[in-house]
Amino acid sequence: MTSPGDAASAESFDVIVVGGGPAGSSAATFVAMQGHRALLLEKESFPRHQIGESLLPSTVHGICALLGVDQELHAAGFVKKRGGTFRWGSNTEPWSFDFALSEKFAGPTSFAYQVERMKFDQLLLDNARRKGVVVRERCAVRDVLEDDGRVCGVSFRDENGTAREVRSRFVVDASGNQSRLYGRVGGRRRYSDFFRNIALYGYFEGGKRPAAPNSGNITCVAFDAGWFWYIPLSDTLTSVGAVVRKECADRIRGDRDEALAALIADCPLVGDYLSGAKRVTSGPYGEVRVRKDYSYLSDNFWSPGLTLVGDAVGFIDPLFSSGVHMATFSALLAARSLNSVLRGDLAEEECFAEYATRYRREYQTFHDFLVSFYDVTRDEQQYFDDARRVTHDSSPGAGAFVSLVGGGASGDTALTSETYRDQRKKDLSRQSRDIHWEGHRIQMQAAFGEADDDVPVVEGGLTVAQDGMHWAKSQESAAV
Repeated sequence: MTSPGDAASAESFDVIVVGGGPAGSSAATFVAMQGHRALLLEKESFPRHQIGESLLPSTVHGICALLGVDQELHAAGFVKKRGGTFRWGSNTEPWSFDFALSEKFAGPTSFAYQVERMKFDQLLLDNARRKGVVVRERCAVRDVLEDDGRVCGVSFRDENGTAREVRSRFVVDASGNQSRLYGRVGGRRRYSDFFRNIALYGYFEGGKRPAAPNSGNITCVAFDAGWFWYIPLSDTLTSVGAVVRKECADRIRGDRDEALAALIADCPLVGDYLSGAKRVTSGPYGEVRVRKDYSYLSDNFWSPGLTLVGDAVGFIDPLFSSGVHMATFSALLAARSLNSVLRGDLAEEECFAEYATRYRREYQTFHDFLVSFYDVTRDEQQYFDDARRVTHDSSPGAGAFVSLVGGGASGDTALTSETYRDQRKKDLSRQSRDIHWEGHRIQMQAAFGEADDDVPVVEGGLTVAQDGMHWAKSQESAAV
């Protein structure tokens, strides 16, 4: 007679995803949508608290549209974010930007959302279920299974504490910065020498809002020990956090409530916004929490049968709210690799090398610009010039800056607005393929079925296939 444990051991899937956050649910959904059997194991029970509440247009109108969850997201009632506001640099007055300033986000999609992550992550996980992913919560993965040097499944404890094993052709580690599995790909995490910060944050009722139309913006404010975020999550609820430099870490030791209050007192703009507010002291938002915001990137993104996505592969300073963008972008890149190998199109090594190349480039773009942006002796025009330099984007004014902080610097069509993609389609059909457009051809993607206009990001690399969910050989390499 077969025991429940034996039955679990006999199960097999094409892909097992470890972790149910945005990276994990997105990766599993993109795989399941291609007809592959996907299992997602999440150690907690949703909904659960998570930080990283400010989204970018690239996620709202790009990734969420590909996942088929964009209309549900729009109907969820989240605060609309049209841009950002900074009290930063040599300008003593706050200055703002609008996503509409970038041609990549212009038109009706020139906004994002401030989200309660408990609700947003639940929305993505429920969508994964609807798309065919087998989702099991309260299942803690202990380790991977290996067969002749290749990962072939995982061992885990189910919701009853019973030890189980399940096999698969691939495992995706989306279990975050505290992953137990990331070391299995070899190498190590490389921590930034520059971004070694610590965040202390809580939630307040009754905080002030900037004047319309910027009332839904995230506000970032530099002060002596680091910087503050101020994120409106509803008409009355605000997420407030201080990102403190490592050398100022002593300021957050001891009583966290007192430490946060002292930091707020040192930042007059945030103090004024919270002058009539009260900190939430009960429920899921009732705790003042600490998060180590050290930036890092893994040496390796994959080994045979195993790949990393989201915070398991890397984390970048949160100043530009890039966390969910980087997580879901990594999920898309990894899913293209998984789908291509599972379909038998391309070799595993070249598919995951393409993932690593594209993700590293996006990570490095944010990192290099953040280094220059942390110089608070400069003005916003100098920051805009730096954005043009690191992105090689010649857009005038704040265009390159907004494209970068909106999540569009990679040029991947999946992350930009329909308006921009439609215009790019017309441009490419109308104009000669001169050097001016070389860096932009990768924006032709599944949205209008012409992703074969994509070019490799490096010589000999892969391109995005016409359906947007696989890789393909470039015309140049296919002719060899």
